[in-house]
Amino acid sequence: MNFSVPTEAFIVLSMVLFVLGAMGVMLRKNAIIVFMSVEMMLNAANLAFVAFARQWMHLEGQVFVFFVMTVAAAEVAVGLALIVAIFRNRNSTNIDALHQMEG
Repeated sequence: MNFSVPTEAFIVLSMVLFVLGAMGVMLRKNAIIVFMSVEMMLNAANLAFVAFARQWMHLEGQVFVFFVMTVAAAEVAVGLALIVAIFRNRNSTNIDALHQMEG
């Protein structure tokens, strides 16, 4: 038997993941949780790209996902370095406490 998952299911899953990530960015105060929510949003976009590439049998969507993952890896390195530096100075990753760092 050949069971194939329809593209619409992947797109719905992508939308749900993106909305959950957006809610995490808007509602959470912990920088690490916000950072993970942004990564979830990037992965939701990647899932949509791969689903459409699979539906139309084009490789461009999968190549684009490769570049998004490369940029996301660089973002993780820089973001985590910033979070660690802020934690060392403030002993907290609370985003609301960061507004005190204004010049």
